[in-house]
Order: sequence, then C-alpha cells, then structure tokens
Amino acid sequence: MPLLKDYYTAEDYWNLPEGERAELIDGKFYDMAPASRIHQKLVSKLTSIIDQYISDHHGSCEVYPAPFAVNLDADDKDWVEPDVSVICDSNKLTDRGCSGAPDLVFEIVSPSSRRMDYNRKNTLYSDAGVREYWIVDPAKERVTVYHYEEDAAPVIYSFTQDIPVGIYPGLTIKINDLL
Repeated sequence: MPLLKDYYTAEDYWNLPEGERAELIDGKFYDMAPASRIHQKLVSKLTSIIDQYISDHHGSCEVYPAPFAVNLDADDKDWVEPDVSVICDSNKLTDRGCSGAPDLVFEIVSPSSRRMDYNRKNTLYSDAGVREYWIVDPAKERVTVYHYEEDAAPVIYSFTQDIPVGIYPGLTIKINDLL
C-alpha cells in the first residue's frame, strides 16, 4: 500500500491508486492478489448459475462478481470484495456497491487468502448478518457452507457432491460440473 498509517478509513479505501485493490477491515488494508484462471472460472460460472436461477424464477435478488464493494455493516468501517455477492434487498444497493450484508456470499480460496476466507471473513460475515457463506477451496476440492440464520455447524461438501443453495430451494450446484 502506498499509504503508511496505523488506521485507514473508507476515504483511504475509495482513494486507492487506479488499479490497486485491497479490502479494508478494522482500519487495516489487506492487499488482493490477482486471481488464478480456476478462480476466475468459478466466479464466472457461479455468477452465471445464480443469475440464471434468479431470472428463471422471476426473483428480485441481484448477483455481483468481484470487484464489487460491500460495506458489510453499513458504517463505512469494513469494505470487502467477496468473489460473488447475492443481494436480495435492493435498498442496500448504491452507486458504490452494497451497503449492508449480502444474503449469500461465495469466496474462492487462493493460497494468499486461505486464512482470511476461513477465519477473518467467516467472523465478519456472520457478525454482519450474511445469511449463507460458501468457501470454495480448489486446492482441497471441498466447499464449506455456513447457514448463519440456522446457527448450525458448517457443512463440508466435496466438489463431486450436489450442494444445496440454502436461500434458493431446489437449486443445487456441483463444483466439478463447473470446472
């Protein structure tokens, strides 16, 4: 980061140099590494599947792939860029992105994001009110799904299993089919 401060703000986030991407969590910047081909393929396919489901069922939710800014607690403190965000409350959508918790979030794990996706973001998403969080891990060929509304333990699926999308009854996704 070009700025060297102890605490960063939303103003710093929105004034990052052109082409530089980072997430702002608790006043600290976390650089975002360029995504791999598999990462991008999964983001594209997941976005497409969810978007098609919404369209086919005349839903009102909207799906956005990264880069898409999400101000999780709507207080300008934490700005993240989930790999895929599904927002069902149109009042949360602004010109800058999403102000508040998305309903469904997908994160595709990369070597540089492993700890962040499994630990820090899990806590952030749960605390912010995200309904469902998928951690898609290509290296381990597994998906960890959290249904925060149900306060249930996470469910772990292999890439070969049909994974139900909790906020969309009847929709399942098999990650191997996307690769």
